[in-house]
Amino acid sequence: MLAIIGGTGLYDLPGLQLADRLSTPTPFGTPSGDIVRGRLHDHEVLFLARHGAGHRLLPHEVNYRANVFALKRAGATMLLGFSAVGSLALEVAPGTLAMPEQYVDWTRGGRERSFFGGGVAAHVSTARPVSAALVDAVQAAAQRVGAPLARGLTYACIEGPRLGTQAESHLLRQLGCHLVGMTNVPEVFLAREAQMAYATVGLVTDYDSWLDDPAQHVSVGAIFERYGQTLSLARQVLDELLRAPLPDPEPDSCQALASAVLTPDAALSEGQRDWLSVLRA
Repeated sequence: MLAIIGGTGLYDLPGLQLADRLSTPTPFGTPSGDIVRGRLHDHEVLFLARHGAGHRLLPHEVNYRANVFALKRAGATMLLGFSAVGSLALEVAPGTLAMPEQYVDWTRGGRERSFFGGGVAAHVSTARPVSAALVDAVQAAAQRVGAPLARGLTYACIEGPRLGTQAESHLLRQLGCHLVGMTNVPEVFLAREAQMAYATVGLVTDYDSWLDDPAQHVSVGAIFERYGQTLSLARQVLDELLRAPLPDPEPDSCQALASAVLTPDAALSEGQRDWLSVLRA
């Protein structure tokens, strides 16, 4: 089943035939809001607004572990996120859609970034953290509706909530990053720990602050103006995606824990075995 995490401006799915709302807490705390389960174009889907109703959570305040765990427990095998991103590459222009396939974690360590620890040891491979099959499916949907979409990009996740300095923008470019945002880490890595195929659609709103022209530098006003225009494209792509068969998750995502957990089951508490069984399902 596909789970959709909506970012800024994407707080619902028009046309969704509502079946249920799930609001049960998780062992890792409370998700950003209710998970909505329903059907859209014959696909059963789950939806969660990343920032909560009314956009009340800043990126560093989102309980990513609770969000991903709750979606996995609800039956998700794939997770497709949507989020605003800044461009660090001239060819990735504002107003387009962009799908990263690699990540650089430039956060500052304040986020809970793993399900593991506290007596449960695991080391999960994230060499290729994004599902190429899911990116392929989104790219094909974008082509069918004529939406410009770039892929094969590297996303740098910064802590926020402030927007970056020009020096930081230049540094991320030197690291080989094409996009910058505040929300995809640790979401992408938690999805791998939960054995879910992951991809995200970035809505490019600006050129961050690396260009010399101050008029091109990122601002909240510019973000929301451009985001509103690009969001309609993203909705079209998502609607088209759900009109076609969805891909199967690759083995490297749906079997990510096969040899990653080091702690034997006998050494786990009942609660640890319970939440680990959800991730392994």
